[in-house]
Amino acid sequence: MPSTPTAEAILAGDRRALAKAITLVESKRDADRDAAQALLQDLLPYTGKSIRVGVTGVPGVGKSTFIETFGQHVISQGHRLAVLAVDPSSPVAGGSILGDKTRMEMLSRKEGAYIRPSPAGGALGGVAFKTRESLLLCEAAGYDVILVETVGVGQSEHQVAGMVDFFLLLMLPGGGDELQGIKKGILELADAIVVNKADGASEALARTTQQHYRGAMSLLSHEGLWEPRVMTCSALHGQGIEAVWKTIQEYANTARDQGAFDSARATQNLAWMRQLIDELLRDNLARHPEVKEAMPALEDAVRAAEQTPLSAAQAILALSRGPV
Repeated sequence: MPSTPTAEAILAGDRRALAKAITLVESKRDADRDAAQALLQDLLPYTGKSIRVGVTGVPGVGKSTFIETFGQHVISQGHRLAVLAVDPSSPVAGGSILGDKTRMEMLSRKEGAYIRPSPAGGALGGVAFKTRESLLLCEAAGYDVILVETVGVGQSEHQVAGMVDFFLLLMLPGGGDELQGIKKGILELADAIVVNKADGASEALARTTQQHYRGAMSLLSHEGLWEPRVMTCSALHGQGIEAVWKTIQEYANTARDQGAFDSARATQNLAWMRQLIDELLRDNLARHPEVKEAMPALEDAVRAAEQTPLSAAQAILALSRGPV
């Protein structure tokens, strides 16, 4: 393993050190895990000073083009931007295309941008297991706007919504069929819906779609300080991008003024801790020699309806209490 990156190098904005640190937190080796946690503990006081934005949308909606155009605008305003883009891992080989720097070619050349593709690696909902840790590292390295792009499949939106301040849903111009296809739960997560590709022959349709989504959002109950916005943009031509950024800033300012910004992050951190407890317990069970030995027979018994899932789970926990 190459030398462990230092907290000082990351705080100094060393991109190579940041890349090594993210690789370290993504490692599954026990020694690397311990080193990563020590590094994160040292950097923790220097985190939390960014706006964290989740970006999701159906395939073909133009997420890459939107992020590239949006990112360049944010950098032009004097900010430093990190993009954590989670690619779906191959179910066959376990690999991942990791083509985000190709997809966002112009943005990747910007000095103030850092793009990190990470394979989903089988993590729940397609979100990389260590995305939260990577986010903290980027903050410590001085990136004050963090975008987390989801693969747009199932539970990934809920996972990302639990780690960002503002959740952005990109949609295509379309009619009622598109609206019917959106799960109510996804709409409830969104702080803003942006209808992309609002240009040329699709511009009028995008405006109509915007009204449809506004009507749909008005039927949902939105508690708290923010009424979700429905906007249009053309990422390809840069239209509406500034308005999207101003909306995100308005949300952050409103949330901070009312004390909701830090409160929401504290709640997210507790949820993160509880999720990690579950995952670590499962990991420890998988390593336990007696559990490993008994697991195949218990799984066969449950599969054959010879034993209830609960009694099998209780047997596993009873085995785990013994000496490792």
